[in-house]
Amino acid sequence: MDNKISMDNKISDDRRSFIKKVLNGTIGGSLLLVFSAGAEIFKSPEDIPAQIPSLKNKEYEITKAHFAFIVDITKCIGCGSCCVADKREYNVADGYYRTWVERYLKDYDDNVYVDSPKGGLEGYQSPREDIDVKVRDTFFVPKLCNMCKEPPCVQVCPIGATFQTPDGFVLVDHKRCVGCGYCIQACPYSVRFLNPVTKTAEKCSWCYHRVRKGLQPACVSVCPTGARKFGDLNDENSEVSKILKGPGVITVLKREMGTFPGLYYIGARREVI
Repeated sequence: MDNKISMDNKISDDRRSFIKKVLNGTIGGSLLLVFSAGAEIFKSPEDIPAQIPSLKNKEYEITKAHFAFIVDITKCIGCGSCCVADKREYNVADGYYRTWVERYLKDYDDNVYVDSPKGGLEGYQSPREDIDVKVRDTFFVPKLCNMCKEPPCVQVCPIGATFQTPDGFVLVDHKRCVGCGYCIQACPYSVRFLNPVTKTAEKCSWCYHRVRKGLQPACVSVCPTGARKFGDLNDENSEVSKILKGPGVITVLKREMGTFPGLYYIGARREVI
């Protein structure tokens, strides 16, 4: 039994190491060749299946699509692969994050300590040294755009640069954005920032360009534990449909804000929501 656990841990460590090396460019590879746990590595682009099954070999119908993003906190190991994938996908400037991972520590007096050094980009490979308490619980919480159905950021944009697509994505038209920052202040989830290069508003888009091609968001594709899930709610056989219709406890962040997020969390504790 111990040998099996040891072997499983080694495989997981090797996989995480492989993914990071691919994303860092220290070994050959491509984001398209990095799949979630249990998936195959294909020999050529022609062998790569559509990662969103309901869109395979079909024309994208923008008025009918309905997607959901689910983060399973119980599966997140804080490896940072998702953050690395996002940074490479969008060439995000250092010190800025379209998605990030927070570490939560809880002591025996129920005090909670939250940190996110470098947005979790390098993973949480060592314990915190700035607190001197006995920790009884640790968990990780990925954060990204909540893709609200009633997005405050859209409401406050004075020139319509932030807008909502018919398929429910909240996007930024960087050619129109004047960098006034109203949307950054309005976002209750603090997922927006002013791009230091373009001086326009920036945020996670759930990789809309990939989704339109039937591909999963970059961060979902590289998650080694399947903590990030994305899919079509119109497909009753999709994993997200089954989860949201299932018996488990699913929640959203800051429900009281009335923004109706399209991002759901499994295992979110009261310290998080």
